[in-house]
Amino acid sequence: MPRHGLLLSLCLALSACASVAPAPVDPALHGDAARPAAAQAWIRSELYFSVGTEGQDQTRIDEAQWRAFLDREVTPRFPDGLTVFEGYGQWLFRGAAAPERQRAKVLVVLHEDTPARVADIEAIRVAWKRMSGHQSVLWSRQRADVSF
Repeated sequence: MPRHGLLLSLCLALSACASVAPAPVDPALHGDAARPAAAQAWIRSELYFSVGTEGQDQTRIDEAQWRAFLDREVTPRFPDGLTVFEGYGQWLFRGAAAPERQRAKVLVVLHEDTPARVADIEAIRVAWKRMSGHQSVLWSRQRADVSF
């Protein structure tokens, strides 16, 4: 092998061994256990709550009822944070001729994938069904890598 090729090979091999030290990070910028700087295998849970069927005022959950439910059932279980979106959707019941159109609240919670967090979500769903008389609360889960 010519000297230039040997020298080039040696330089490449040595550069692969070199590493750059990570930049120092201010400890104040690291997350805590509830709000990690980076966490893998968390869950993004979305819960869909019907708060009113189009054209039927008797099924409507008003803003005060929703807020009371949020304060009583959700916030104590997830005090570190959550997001609520206004939604609109439709649902076709089996055998129905047309879909039922509904206003909705979509609750988004990012949480650890633990049995305790799953139990908290399930308790929220049960509490809503008891309070509202509804048959279901849709729960969508997906893995999420988060950083705060």
